[in-house]
Amino acid sequence: MSHTNYHICLLPGDGIGPEITAEAVKVLGALGDRFGVAFTFEEALLGGAAIDATGSPLPEATLTAAHAADAVLLAAIGGPKWDTTDPAKPRPEQGLLGIRKALGLYANLRPVKLFRALEGASSLKPEYLEGVDMLIVRELTGGLYFGARARETGVAGAATGGGEGMRAYDTMEYREFEIERIARTAFEAARKRGGKVHSVDKANVLESSRLWREVVHRLHAAEFADVELLDQLVDNTAMQLIRWPAQFDVVVTENMFGDILSDEASMLTGSLGMLASASLGDGTALYEPSHGSAPDIAGQGVANPLAMLLSVEMMLRYSFDMQDAADALASAIEDVLVEGWRTRDIADADTLPQKMVGTVAMGDLVTERLGAVKQ
Repeated sequence: MSHTNYHICLLPGDGIGPEITAEAVKVLGALGDRFGVAFTFEEALLGGAAIDATGSPLPEATLTAAHAADAVLLAAIGGPKWDTTDPAKPRPEQGLLGIRKALGLYANLRPVKLFRALEGASSLKPEYLEGVDMLIVRELTGGLYFGARARETGVAGAATGGGEGMRAYDTMEYREFEIERIARTAFEAARKRGGKVHSVDKANVLESSRLWREVVHRLHAAEFADVELLDQLVDNTAMQLIRWPAQFDVVVTENMFGDILSDEASMLTGSLGMLASASLGDGTALYEPSHGSAPDIAGQGVANPLAMLLSVEMMLRYSFDMQDAADALASAIEDVLVEGWRTRDIADADTLPQKMVGTVAMGDLVTERLGAVKQ
């Protein structure tokens, strides 16, 4: 896609979402000025805000806006206000799962790259972080999150002592084509990076994982024999991410495993506030930071907007093919961090008090550096 005007559907969502969305719009304005491109925006509702306004976590108007856009930029959804265990009540997460499904977004890409300036913010010692630069490719529209589920009452033997009680189940289901297309995404990414693929499953226990492994190996032999493939069980992967994270290049796995492992991997960078993601597939691509809505700090002006801005970088690369603009944004973020500017989530003992900034100031710092060079 190469135009002079791009239309973006904004989904500010809940909690800190509107605050970090404002910084993304500000940065895109600076990029538009520098590279001669116009970005237009349409806001729509998703998650808790949508439930409050319409009763649905994913209103039809939001789907219409998303389908019509060149890209969708989502901030964050959810919060304690909408938490419920009542299956009859809407939850914000249903909106997120629903829009991914409706747009046909089956591949979630989460880069995990250490910024040198943030080594001190990681929970691991610097010597364990040398060379960390991985891409987690998570299947997004299958598995437990989309399988058949139910809660049943009056089930014999379910309660302690063998009497009648309650039972609940969720089904992990995968079809060959779902596994093949996400594996192809991972192999293609590894080929471009000149790297290898770790395929993560639980094939020693789960039948769905055995199918996963079979399909991945078949595709590898048929189309990607030049790419190194390694199988790894999910529990071992969780341990290895802490023990030796630099061994990973491209990690491909199913939906729930990917959800958990990518959050774990985010702490290698020091904060979830530094982890971006792209959701790609058959329809309009969706970009979002990997962190949540952080309702405990919402409205305080202290949220880290950098994961949102790094999601904008991915949007520039994958949806708009604006590689120069993406490079400029990445460099601006790197410069700000090297200069010592920090939001509180990525601050360490060496952070100077005068270098501690809030959401708006961090966005301003990045924006200023984008305006320093004219195209």
